Amino acid sequence: MNKKKWLYLLCGLLLAALLCMILSNLIQTDFGKVSITTASFETNGGQVTYKLYRPDSATAEHPAPAALLLHGYQNDKDTCDAYCIELARRGIVVMAIDEYGHGETSIGMRERGYVNHKVTTTFGLDSEADGTYVSVGGAIRYRVMMNFSNLSFFDPHYSKDDAGNSIKDSSMGGIAAYSLLGSFDFVDDTRMGVSGHSMGTWSSWSVAAAYSGATNAAGQDISPKAVVLQCGELFMDSVYDSANIHFNNVLELTAKYDEFSYFRDYKNTVSNDLVESPLREQFLGTSEGKWNTTFGSFGDGSARRCELILTNHRLTTHNTHALTTAMEWFDEALKVDTTLAPGSHVYKIKDLLVLLAMFLTIGAMLPLLELLLCSGFFKKLAVAFPDRPYRIKTGGKYWKGAIITVLIAAFTYPFMTQLGHGLLPLPENIFRMTIGNGFLSWYLLLIVIMLITTMIPYRKSRKTDHLMDYMDLGLSETEGTKGPSWMLCLRGFLAALCMTGLLYVVNLIFTGLFGLDLRYIWPFFRPFSLERLGQFCIYLPVFALFFVFNNSKIFAQMRQPATTEKGFKAFLSCWYKNAICMVGGILVLMLIEYIPFFAGIGPGADLLFGSTFGGPFMSLMIVFVPQVLVFSLLCTYTHRRTGNVYTGAFTAAILACWIVTGGSAIL
Repeated sequence: MNKKKWLYLLCGLLLAALLCMILSNLIQTDFGKVSITTASFETNGGQVTYKLYRPDSATAEHPAPAALLLHGYQNDKDTCDAYCIELARRGIVVMAIDEYGHGETSIGMRERGYVNHKVTTTFGLDSEADGTYVSVGGAIRYRVMMNFSNLSFFDPHYSKDDAGNSIKDSSMGGIAAYSLLGSFDFVDDTRMGVSGHSMGTWSSWSVAAAYSGATNAAGQDISPKAVVLQCGELFMDSVYDSANIHFNNVLELTAKYDEFSYFRDYKNTVSNDLVESPLREQFLGTSEGKWNTTFGSFGDGSARRCELILTNHRLTTHNTHALTTAMEWFDEALKVDTTLAPGSHVYKIKDLLVLLAMFLTIGAMLPLLELLLCSGFFKKLAVAFPDRPYRIKTGGKYWKGAIITVLIAAFTYPFMTQLGHGLLPLPENIFRMTIGNGFLSWYLLLIVIMLITTMIPYRKSRKTDHLMDYMDLGLSETEGTKGPSWMLCLRGFLAALCMTGLLYVVNLIFTGLFGLDLRYIWPFFRPFSLERLGQFCIYLPVFALFFVFNNSKIFAQMRQPATTEKGFKAFLSCWYKNAICMVGGILVLMLIEYIPFFAGIGPGADLLFGSTFGGPFMSLMIVFVPQVLVFSLLCTYTHRRTGNVYTGAFTAAILACWIVTGGSAIL
């Protein structure tokens, strides 16, 4: 292609992405029948950001019912968009917030509070005598996470400790948001509900407890009339003031394949007879618990239901069965006047259009690279590959290195990510990204391993005729150099900044025009706040160093014959092998985790390593794998075009660091 054709391709991809976002916006606004605004309110010394969906039928003359949506750990308000879209289509005003430490909210997650103890069983079934009520120490982020299921309305035995610590606000901003939502003149505050997913279910319990028995200025009851728990935990009535706190019409959506089952019911699987446990029979108010059956009455708020959903933990937020059951529950509890059937949904179309827009925009980075390579400064970024056939890896020699690479990643991932997530002694006022610290820990170890496994053959080659130099490592454009080419490195970094900068600017435009960022269900690319931009700059050097070593190892030191060949077939030949090396370890772990899990035995990490090494990073793999596949594609293309690893490595590092710091949990 010539320069003009690359420009046409770039513009075409961006226009197609814009069209997808326009259609997505039409769907989320119900083709103009729902107005969507993003704003914030002040509480607890900071700002909580929210997204408000207001149907045009909600007016001061005809106030509408309302629902508050609360997301899960490492998510944000837009993770609730399936519920928001479907509820708003039914005439319900919806507010979704970024909870403490997430998204655009400026209040850190530590403001949730913590205590120096935890329970290792269902709250109310614990005791110090049997070792299920235990002391806990360590980093603040660790104690916060160990107390996620400990709620601020629980008895002081749980919610306070002797050191003066307490669970301050387990609603994570939800209580203040519920008050604001009810204050709008177009909202009927006597018909409001709350729903949350995972961490958000604990927030939902906390909101419902705070407003139990509450009244408005007219003396009318404004307590939530519906509580919908998406993968929520139950607790015994004995752990709070059950004589004065009442929960109206509670629906529990239980994922059959919930990776966090151990942390909710302290069992490795969700069995069919789980609903017959004393805990759920107390919840349902019956001695004969059954799935998918409503007990009690909506009229007096005693309605209870446990719905079994054939999905996993993360996908419950966008599962058709779960959405249908929840819509039916809200319709009944809030007395919604709608002609839409509970199973009438459009959210999936919107999700797929935004996903397509994300791929199109990422794809636009490649013709931009080609245009850069046509310019004087960046033209020198494209260099020749070293003419050393003995450095090309083929057959068994290649696959031996690939298998070792895969096994190292698989073996180290669950241990190092969990170590960094909870206990790695990092300055917590500097390294504030909880999930970021997990990857930081893992990347640092892999950097050391890659450095060692590079230096050993490098030194050995000094004693042979098959010398290895920095050109062989993909770090220089000249044979025989004794160090990296820093000018080549600078050009690669600036090219990566231009490519990712395009993605950022386009994403910023989409967010400004439509309130939609580039994602698929979970947060991927979000515009930065100043605080999060600072965190991005703190984590980026380690991410960049990791991807430079990673690309040097996989793309340069394991260079394949097809690397210098032209054509799509040669590209695919390189890409699939590179992808296996980059993501193979996680794929192996997924098999270890999910084969026994779907066989009904339990999550593999919990069974092999203990529940400490299950949890967020294992469930994160289904989100992590597609990210790395995209990184491998970008890195393969840029390596073949430039002859060095810098542009691909820095591009992947910036994208990975952006995903981790842009919207996920911050302490």
